[in-house]
Amino acid sequence: MPPFGDGLPALSRSPVETRSLAAHVASDLRPGDVVALYGDLGTGKTEFVRGACAALGVDSDDVSSPSFTIVNEYAGRSVAVYHVDAYRIKRPDEFFELGYQEYFDGEGICFVEWPERIEALLPRAVFRLGFEHRGSGERMISVIAKLL
Repeated sequence: MPPFGDGLPALSRSPVETRSLAAHVASDLRPGDVVALYGDLGTGKTEFVRGACAALGVDSDDVSSPSFTIVNEYAGRSVAVYHVDAYRIKRPDEFFELGYQEYFDGEGICFVEWPERIEALLPRAVFRLGFEHRGSGERMISVIAKLL
């Protein structure tokens, strides 16, 4: 198995490229993994989750940003996928009250958008990816850190 993030950093020129890259990265993920996605609005975080979910057996049409629900749960081919959007969380204890341990310590794969809002609750073993605008519809996606 290649190391997590093989092929990163990468420049994505479209949502299709972002989803394809995510599918490649998802092949390295295992139950219990948490992937934190850092970046401004519109940098491709949700498209990345959509591509990873498709690779894990979730219908990509079912994947949407859980901005208002905070967590979407999907049944993948062989693993549950959790998609967290912490954008609306003002204090980590709000997420604590939702039973976050199920998502971070369970047997599923968890993607977290806006992880800086709940940084104190993230597990020590987390993959961190950065997303940034590069102009002309391009986004740079890179591994920030991986602690395993």
